[in-house]
Amino acid sequence: MSIDSIPSSGTIPTSVVVPDQEELMSMGEEYEDDEYYEEEDEGWFNDESVAFVASLLTHMAILLALALVPVLVDEKPPAVVLVSPPPEYERETMEVIEDLAYSEIPQTKIGANATAQSEMAEASAEMFAEVAEIPQPVDVRTSEIATININEMFVQAVAPVDRLKEQKGKTGVGALGASGAVDRLTWEILQSMEERPTLVVWLFDKSGSLHRQRREIRDRFDRIYEELQIVEKSGSEAFKRDNPHDHQLLTSIIGFGKSVELLTEEPTADLQVIKDTVDNIEVDSSGVEQVFSAVYLAAKEYKSMRRHRVGFGAQRNVMLVVVTDERGDDYQTGLEPTVDICRQYGMPVYVIGVPAPFGRDTTYVKYVDPDPKYDQSPQWAEVDQGPETLMPERVKIGFTGNYGEEPVMDSGFGPYALTRLCYETGGIYFTVHPNRNVNRRVRGKEIEAFSANLEYFFDPVKMAPYRPDYVSPGDYMRMVKESPMRQALINAAKMPGVEGLEKPQTRFVKRSEAGFVGDLSAAQQDAAKLEPRLNAMANVLLLGESARDDETSPRWKAGYDLALGRVLALKVRTETYNAMLAKAKRGITFEDEKNNTWQLEPAAEISVGSKWEREAKKATELLERVVEEHDGTPWAVLAREELATPIGWKWTEEYTDLNPPRPQNNNNNNNNNNTPRDDKKRMLKKAPKRPLPKL
Repeated sequence: MSIDSIPSSGTIPTSVVVPDQEELMSMGEEYEDDEYYEEEDEGWFNDESVAFVASLLTHMAILLALALVPVLVDEKPPAVVLVSPPPEYERETMEVIEDLAYSEIPQTKIGANATAQSEMAEASAEMFAEVAEIPQPVDVRTSEIATININEMFVQAVAPVDRLKEQKGKTGVGALGASGAVDRLTWEILQSMEERPTLVVWLFDKSGSLHRQRREIRDRFDRIYEELQIVEKSGSEAFKRDNPHDHQLLTSIIGFGKSVELLTEEPTADLQVIKDTVDNIEVDSSGVEQVFSAVYLAAKEYKSMRRHRVGFGAQRNVMLVVVTDERGDDYQTGLEPTVDICRQYGMPVYVIGVPAPFGRDTTYVKYVDPDPKYDQSPQWAEVDQGPETLMPERVKIGFTGNYGEEPVMDSGFGPYALTRLCYETGGIYFTVHPNRNVNRRVRGKEIEAFSANLEYFFDPVKMAPYRPDYVSPGDYMRMVKESPMRQALINAAKMPGVEGLEKPQTRFVKRSEAGFVGDLSAAQQDAAKLEPRLNAMANVLLLGESARDDETSPRWKAGYDLALGRVLALKVRTETYNAMLAKAKRGITFEDEKNNTWQLEPAAEISVGSKWEREAKKATELLERVVEEHDGTPWAVLAREELATPIGWKWTEEYTDLNPPRPQNNNNNNNNNNTPRDDKKRMLKKAPKRPLPKL
């Protein structure tokens, strides 16, 4: 029977026979035996797989629950805090070095510094701050307002940027001669060589006034290389090198005057070649010194040695050493680009130069013809060696005479442009003068040949707080405009000089009343010409008086107090001179009838007006404050000179013989001159004298 024959309806037809139970069972066995049914294939999801998955999930749930138990428990163990007093350490007492000094005598051993006096001590720490690591007796005044000059940044990262990033140079290292400066440079060269091989570029001024210094430095080259050889034999780190054929120290020579000339085609280590090159430098008589062009071209020539090499750093350190006795004729256009390129490539600049005269552009140099065949009598040549500041900070007024006759003094620093170049690049400016003496006034006859006629020198330690502002012109003018006091001083310093009463008439003989009045009127004319100019200068300075107490720089305070004190003193002295003459014209009688002469003499009292009396008192207070607060500086010297002459005037009377006897003539009208005692002197032939060259 086929199962397909079962109808789909729910009723069974009568014609169909339904089997009983036994037949059904037998039919089932028959089907089973005949494999009537085909077994369906079992898949992966059978009973055993289900059991395995269930067991796995159960165990994972248990493990996850155990892992979450520490997280879910909120209880924290009690914290244990140990409280104990801080330990007490024994403080070490440090002895502070009060004085440092360079030796005056050139040393014969390694480590000689500049040959300067014991007062010329200066710390050698390489610091950006104004206070050195080694303490020195400098009165450092702090400022509540800091000044950050953001324009002094590197344009490009070159090796090694850390050479100048945290270091500024030194600006007032005094030396008695070029040899002392070279001795100090020897130490600087060794310090550079310890870092890496070094190239020293010497830039020599070719002017005739540098003849002696070039020779002195040339002779000192033996000392430099002798000391370096000693250090090399001692196994110093400065002479360890990877390539034994490389010279640790190379030298290049450049000469400059009206033009710049590279005198060594390639850097050399041959000492004799170096000395011969210096000996053969030709004198440039043009009187032009392109010093900044020379430094710029030297930096450009050797900048490849300063480029960073990956894994090795720069090939060499490069030190630029300038030897000159002037400020340079190209400083106005050449300073800023020269500072930029030297800072960019990390090249410190050292200058063996001259001190700048205080508040002056020029000074006089004693010139003696270097050729003994010619006249050896000294001549005085005017040379550009100043000023020490970017802008004039000193008013041009005289005492009772010409401004030019005032004492010429060492400013304590070099010319502004060259000194700033050293300061910005981490070098040193050496102020060389063979007659440097901080203890007394130097007379003109003591000045050595080719040296400036400076009468006063000052202790560099004392002058350190009075350092000029070595910043860019833009930053300088911004600082000036922010202070009414500084602005007033700069504006007054720009005004034309007032020479004062040059040899005023103070003696008046009264031969007749009309003649006496005429003499007084003529003398008043000189004073009347000066009064408007002095009043204008005083009014400009008084505009900054209200801001004086806000100033923190000792240099600016000293400059302002001295300027206002001197201008007021000269103003009162001039105006009271005029007033005393006017008073005499109105009538003045002799106490002694036999007297016939009036003498006008300086005096402390003011008898012609309370206004001038108040101004004289104020001038005296300002000048005395300069002497008290700034002792040992150029400002104090000028203040003392001003105070030495009383501000007021007084009349004194005396007798003058109107008919003096004629001098007797013992020669009986014989005008023949006496013959010299030594007739041979008349036979001496004088050496020819050459005209003064441009220095």
